[in-house]
Amino acid sequence: MVFPKPASESDLFLHSNFASRYARDSLPRFSIPEDSMPKEAAYQNIHDELQLDAIPKLNLASFVTTSMEEECNKLIMESINKNYVDMDEYPITTDLHNRCVNMIARLFHAEIGENENATGAGTVGSSEAIMLAGLAFKKKWQNKRKEEGKPYDKPNLVTGSNVQVCWEKFARYFEVELREVEVREGYYVMDPAKAVEMVDENTICVAAILGSTYNGEFEDVKLLNDLLLEKNKQTGWDTPIHVDAASGGFIAPFLYPELEWDFRLPLVKSINVSGHKYGLVYAGIGWVIWRTKDDLPEDLVFHINYLGADQPTFTLNFSKGSSQIIAQYYQLIRLGQEGYRSIMENCRENAMVLKEDLEKSGHFNILSKDDGVPVVAFSLKDRSRYDEFKISEMLRRHGWIVPAYPMPPAAQHINVLRVVIRAEFSRTLAERLAFDIHNVMDELEKLHPPIVTKNTKEENKAMAENGVKNTALDAHREIIAQESNKRQKIMAA
Repeated sequence: MVFPKPASESDLFLHSNFASRYARDSLPRFSIPEDSMPKEAAYQNIHDELQLDAIPKLNLASFVTTSMEEECNKLIMESINKNYVDMDEYPITTDLHNRCVNMIARLFHAEIGENENATGAGTVGSSEAIMLAGLAFKKKWQNKRKEEGKPYDKPNLVTGSNVQVCWEKFARYFEVELREVEVREGYYVMDPAKAVEMVDENTICVAAILGSTYNGEFEDVKLLNDLLLEKNKQTGWDTPIHVDAASGGFIAPFLYPELEWDFRLPLVKSINVSGHKYGLVYAGIGWVIWRTKDDLPEDLVFHINYLGADQPTFTLNFSKGSSQIIAQYYQLIRLGQEGYRSIMENCRENAMVLKEDLEKSGHFNILSKDDGVPVVAFSLKDRSRYDEFKISEMLRRHGWIVPAYPMPPAAQHINVLRVVIRAEFSRTLAERLAFDIHNVMDELEKLHPPIVTKNTKEENKAMAENGVKNTALDAHREIIAQESNKRQKIMAA
């Protein structure tokens, strides 16, 4: 008789996780387990469960980069244990951060000399960048109101209703009234004229979006700047502009270099951009750039010295990894303007291929613009039998994540499907997506055929008088009647 060894002892001799007890035990969910487990078992079980996630490359809901070169991946792993805040201990990492700020500031035409350092900061993403920019506007407005002896307790911010939720967070967290210009059917971005109408002496800034999250459209920052200049001249105010270029900041300079949206416009005082979107870095990096040093109030900058040297810092958090900063620098010098331009052109061309294919199908209205972020936003022409949410659901069966959502208030009766074309989304994938959308539409047409309504007696009579056969049943009845008449004639003969 063979006596089995205890499970823990057997595990010492088994090299396969699937032959050990760890393959039949559930992973802890609520409490830290009492006992340890082999590293191989921990890895395999977590790895297997993660296989149920969507494939990142097919997640077309996200603007975030999902693929980088192996050399950059190596740099990320080599620096993953560096805490960026330890600037004195990691001076080269700090210098790479400053190089990124300088490069991006010059890309946006900031007012800095040839060898002068720009004013900006790396952040976890555009959400943090927007919080910092918003705080700078609020502080400058408050300081000026105090100097003038005026109330400074009711600041407001003007945006379009199509802004990303981080603007609502800023307004709520830092007690700023959010004034939203409603979008409307056919015009899904902020109307500059209406935005300027909402501005008053308590407005800390007007926020324009370079690449709406709903349809990728660029707002008209140049027109906003011109209208606001005129209002400031008439009122004596100096209301500034912030540009939320989270999605479009790395697109416009390369695809639309003549478009004036950045620091070339005098009222634009700060810009945020997401490095982890079209900056082509994995999730976790954003940037905020100020026009000049004077646009960032000094009393918002903290100076710390307990890590070995005086370190100025203006962030909402303290510790953060260095990997994404290093990855951003890699992309900037690896690709250069030539590489970024080529990638953005490819994204635009692949977006056009998908857009044209959808238009030819006859099922959809295109709500995105050709000039903007390479996004294809579209809605059904006929929603009587099925809607955009059903299409989104059925595309998941093919592996695609294509979100469906309603437009902002005042246009929320319109549902939208949106496909974000990223750098790693090839022409082959674009054609395959179009093919799968056609298959889904064919399936939906079969599942939900058009409903044929019955005509009234009067309608049938009118159609009969005009010699129209209403249905196959009518035609069948006429054939029967004709045969009956023939038989009667024969019998009569």
